[in-house]
Amino acid sequence: MPARAAGAPPLLLGAHLSIAGGHHLAVERAAPLGMTALQVFTANANQWAGKPVDDEGAARFRARLNGSRIGAVVSHAGYLLNLATPDRRLRDRSVRALAEELGRCARLGIDGVILHPGAHRGAGESAGLRLVAEGLDRAFAAAPAFGGRILLEGTAGQGTCLGCRFEHLRDVLDRARTRARLAVCLDTCHVHAAGYDLSREDGVAVMLEAVDRTIGLGLVRAFHLNDSRREAGSRVDRHAHIGLGTIGERAFGELLRDPRLRGVPFLLETPKEERIEGEEADVRNLRVLRGLAAAKARRSRPRAQRVRTPGGA
Repeated sequence: MPARAAGAPPLLLGAHLSIAGGHHLAVERAAPLGMTALQVFTANANQWAGKPVDDEGAARFRARLNGSRIGAVVSHAGYLLNLATPDRRLRDRSVRALAEELGRCARLGIDGVILHPGAHRGAGESAGLRLVAEGLDRAFAAAPAFGGRILLEGTAGQGTCLGCRFEHLRDVLDRARTRARLAVCLDTCHVHAAGYDLSREDGVAVMLEAVDRTIGLGLVRAFHLNDSRREAGSRVDRHAHIGLGTIGERAFGELLRDPRLRGVPFLLETPKEERIEGEEADVRNLRVLRGLAAAKARRSRPRAQRVRTPGGA
């Protein structure tokens, strides 16, 4: 995960790729796609127990990474983790699993871990956010070898999931003793589904203004680029290919060309099993994104209007 740098750093663009056969193979799979950023699971995302990373596996991954064009690599924590749950046993298990994830990343040299905040399951937002902050502090304490950051990911807001409002992410940052070790990942499908309508002409500007007002753009350390199968405000998380959903291409071009976001890794999480007019999904989506990044911005853009954020804040 890159630090903010002066000047004009290169565009960091890539996708989530499989580690099947070994962590190092994700880097090899990225090479023919021309990726400069990469996201992986370090273990099975749908299981609690993750296989430890041995010395040989760690060395192979680091060597492949050092010999690649990839300038940023992050991991995504498992889907079973829920730091916000009122169920003490599940929360303790989630903290242990997160600490193990941090340990695997320390071995691999990955310094950014993306994490969904979790669901409060009826305990209420305030209680859930407090538990998330406490769980993050506990996980860091249990993984002293990890020196990077956890990136809290904004969510679509299904059920009792926290993170659909930027205020949720801000509140966790404010409550955690380890605030300096935390940052944010934004997903275009999620923020759109949560109610920040990116299909509007001023949608991206309004969304980024809301982020800057509540969290600060400097804490956005990764973007997931996904179109949405569902409409803005649906609270339903269904990823679509770039430009083929309800967001449309314009929003992605504006994000990729925004100089304030240069140096932030942009990562696809679009469906891989589908082909688009005979073309592999990642190949097609990366091609479209590169074209949008290179396109000239419009000479004039509408000024962002301050709006009521989703959830009433």
